[in-house]
Amino acid sequence: MEIESIQKEYPKILLVDDSEQVRSTLGKVLSVSGFQVTTAATVSEALHCIDTESFDVLLSDLHMPGAGDGFTVVGAMRHKNPTAVTLVFTGYPALGQAMDAILLQADEVLVKPMDIPALLSLIHGRLETRMERKAANIERVAAILERDASQTIAEWLSRVEQEDELTCVPLNQIARTGHLPKLLQELVHRLRVPRLLGTKAVSEAAVQHGKVRQSQGYSVEMMVEESRILQVSIFHTLQKNLSTVDFSLLLGDVMTIADECDSQLKQTISSFNKQLGLLAA
Repeated sequence: MEIESIQKEYPKILLVDDSEQVRSTLGKVLSVSGFQVTTAATVSEALHCIDTESFDVLLSDLHMPGAGDGFTVVGAMRHKNPTAVTLVFTGYPALGQAMDAILLQADEVLVKPMDIPALLSLIHGRLETRMERKAANIERVAAILERDASQTIAEWLSRVEQEDELTCVPLNQIARTGHLPKLLQELVHRLRVPRLLGTKAVSEAAVQHGKVRQSQGYSVEMMVEESRILQVSIFHTLQKNLSTVDFSLLLGDVMTIADECDSQLKQTISSFNKQLGLLAA
């Protein structure tokens, strides 16, 4: 009974690699070194393990076959087990910016072939010194955009003011940005209450924006450019929050943002053209 009790206290490692040799060899080394080892050969297997078990350490290859990769596995582990030590290894040492991005979610990036004694020392050291990462520190995209709406709008305005195509219509800041708070509110709501991509829903802010821009002397091309700059500003806001964003849901949220911005733009142009037609009549 005492042996079983001690066994349960051994740290649990999830080893993810599509190489059977790596899983077998490294798995045995980790087992005899005092770890409970679970292995996964694919991203889907790894995600199932993360969803159904609790782990102290993730050791994952960055480049996995099929859907997803090491980013997906790390993001899922961060979401489900925020206190786990996450280590990613790769056979390509020159990752540049990709490495920096991984480090925002993973504790360390290792290069194959890994020195086993050094790896074991690293794992034990990380387990001893790890600080608890509270789940509250991981944020959904909707929460980030809602919190930083004013900064997103300020960046949008700064970018717009550098475009002669847009500043040829003289407007004060309130008149130029008046539509953005409501558009961003609608976007945040779409992220929190998702619907299938491509489905239509009325955007009151977009409809009103089209009417206002027509009265201000804008062209359709100018509104398209404004929309492009808005998406750039939104994604820059997310880039500045990569250390807390929920990576496991990021891809779906990014697709939703693009879909919603395009839908809002279409309704803005439709409203603009309708108002133009009414005035012509």
